[in-house]
Amino acid sequence: IVAVIEGRGLARGEVGMASIDLKNPEVVLSQFADNTTYAKVITKLRILTPLEIIMSNTACDTGNATKLFTLITENFKNVTFTTVQRKFFNEAKGLEYIEHLCTPEHNTVLMEVQSKYYCLAATAAVLKYVEFIQNSVYAPKSLRIRFHGSEQTAMIDSTSAINLELITNNRDPRNGHTLFGVLNYTKTPGGSRRLRSNILEPLIDTDTINTRLDSVQELLQDEELFFGLQSVISRFVDTEQLLSVLVQIPKQDTVNAAEAKITNLIYLKHTLELVEPLKDALKSYKTTLLKAYYSSLEDIRFGIILEKIKTVINDDTRYTKGCLSMRTQKCYAVKPNINEFLDIARRTYTEIVDDIAGMITQLAEKYNLPLKTSFSSARGFFIQMNCDCAAIHSGQLPSEFTKITKMKNVYSFTSPDLMKMNERCQESLREIYHITYLIVCKLLSETYEHIHCLYKLSDIVSMLDMLQSFAHACTLSDYVRPEFTDTLAIKQGWHPVLEKICFEKPISNNTYITEGSNFIIVTGPNMSGKSTYLKQIALSQIMKSNEYLGKRRIGCNKMIAEQIFTRIGMDDDIETNSSTFMQEMKEITYIIQNANDRSLIIIDELGRGTSPEEGIGICYAVCECLLNLRAFTLFATHFLELCQLDGLYPNVENNYLEVQHVRSSSGIRDNIAYTYILSKGHTEEKNYGLKAAELSSLPPSIIWDAKEIVTLIARQMLKQRSSPETLRQRAIYHLANRLVQAARNSQLDPDSLRMYLKGQKKKYEADFECIYKLFI
Repeated sequence: IVAVIEGRGLARGEVGMASIDLKNPEVVLSQFADNTTYAKVITKLRILTPLEIIMSNTACDTGNATKLFTLITENFKNVTFTTVQRKFFNEAKGLEYIEHLCTPEHNTVLMEVQSKYYCLAATAAVLKYVEFIQNSVYAPKSLRIRFHGSEQTAMIDSTSAINLELITNNRDPRNGHTLFGVLNYTKTPGGSRRLRSNILEPLIDTDTINTRLDSVQELLQDEELFFGLQSVISRFVDTEQLLSVLVQIPKQDTVNAAEAKITNLIYLKHTLELVEPLKDALKSYKTTLLKAYYSSLEDIRFGIILEKIKTVINDDTRYTKGCLSMRTQKCYAVKPNINEFLDIARRTYTEIVDDIAGMITQLAEKYNLPLKTSFSSARGFFIQMNCDCAAIHSGQLPSEFTKITKMKNVYSFTSPDLMKMNERCQESLREIYHITYLIVCKLLSETYEHIHCLYKLSDIVSMLDMLQSFAHACTLSDYVRPEFTDTLAIKQGWHPVLEKICFEKPISNNTYITEGSNFIIVTGPNMSGKSTYLKQIALSQIMKSNEYLGKRRIGCNKMIAEQIFTRIGMDDDIETNSSTFMQEMKEITYIIQNANDRSLIIIDELGRGTSPEEGIGICYAVCECLLNLRAFTLFATHFLELCQLDGLYPNVENNYLEVQHVRSSSGIRDNIAYTYILSKGHTEEKNYGLKAAELSSLPPSIIWDAKEIVTLIARQMLKQRSSPETLRQRAIYHLANRLVQAARNSQLDPDSLRMYLKGQKKKYEADFECIYKLFI
């Protein structure tokens, strides 16, 4: 649930947000200044994926709604919107909530937010609303509250996340052909959530990234230690959800609340008993992060809470699978002789269960049927029998059997006597749960002062789970560890999702983008792999923030992109009455308004929604605008006229995807064979759209007419040729940029550096000689 509020008057554009997951006792606060597109707000909400958004009634008034409310409702059509009175967005009350509920270990958040009035106001609204809908309050000093700014993470807008298929596959949302699917080998729900968050908000702090990469590298070095750690992590339950239930105090005692509390105490015992095995699995590791986690697990509070639990709860009580097994664990969780009434209720329950088993045995003997006792949480105890029984085939089941159902080869049914005994069993259970609940609540009240260490444990488990997931992914593919410079250089890179779904390894390509050659135009025929190549660059940028990419030591330098923008896709948007062309223009406008020199921009096929002349004009103008931003840009296009930009701008470089011509068996026409290999320059293929059309079922007469028309148009187009002065300036420009790159990033020894500089001099002289021969 997320509360959102915006400043008024001169403060318009200043937005405060507070979110809480009902399955995770953590309040996340944000406050930031946004522009008129409210891109940051929409992106943050996309990452949070709220079920409900709370806003003040003054922002949502019919006929006078704010632009922020309008944009949020347009972008989140399936989310419930709740309006509350503005008075509930009270910053003083929000500060009071934080002081009362925040755990002592996280109370430094007060220093961060005490002057951030809008996120405090949102805090007041969301916590008051949660108390109202949950009909429960949070225990004092039990919530983790943190302020989350976006300063150390890259911003990926929601459209780009969808285009790149980071979390959801666009063709089939149910399959795992996404970046998340490629990297997700997590063993716990908390690890999966952390991985999702890291993909949608990649880190940009190189120190933190390298610390993580060191840990993944060490995990890969010893297979036995790695599988030992993985085994322990897989036994953890959802620690965050467990915490959420433990810190809530219901306003009314119900049977469901009692049963949930008992269940979660068993989960808590199970979790704390895994702390020592986790320490043992970590003790041999030497990297900074893993050693820090080992030290954190030495917190004596884990032992204190476990000892308190063991004074009341049986040692052999543990989390088990199966509803009947878990019911038994809950019934007998508390040790005998602690409460006399509980012991009596449990004896009664045992007698009823024994009577049920005896009754079904008697029925089997009475009717000579192979009956067996079964149990489900919905039906309680019932009877089952295989379908191959002769009595079933003759249709002569005894009349006292009722509610007969068939599932596969098994019949299920009950009897009036069995239903009565189930009711007695439930009454006995309610009494057991009520008494146990009172004992558990008293026990938990004694542990609340120590329970804050579980937030630390939750963080450790989820982070270790994500790191082992990265290490697991590395064992399945030839990744290398990136180094961080101001250059984007990838040797033999490929699309990670394509690698997962293909039988053969995808064709790899090199990428080299620098400050001096920061605008790459990619051309090539239809289906030659332009879109795939562009997407793999963006995905590698996201992966570099998380994963050690580790077997082959092939060079991989990465600049840190603070923002990733994409313009991919050709779909109309019927809901907003936007044509393909209008969708393109909206997305390009958004990129131009928000990109800077630390952005990575991916644009695929801009301008195809209008006439060729207008499309070329728009693309040309957009390219010049983006060139002024100095962002790293990859621009795929079919408009070959754009390739002439490299004659005007020395930081523009042309690349193309190669194809080969194969003579068909009939010898009448050439077929195109796609190599998916990237080369420098622009494609020499002419009319490749016509060649692709030939492979379709379009009538030959239409193809022939189209070729004649294209020939006539081509005769009217003039080719521009670069002047010798332009080529000379371009050679000087590229030499200067190579020298700057060497000065910033070179780790060569003096002799090797001297050889490198001599090589650059020879290359520069050779370029001049070529220019001279070309024009003299």
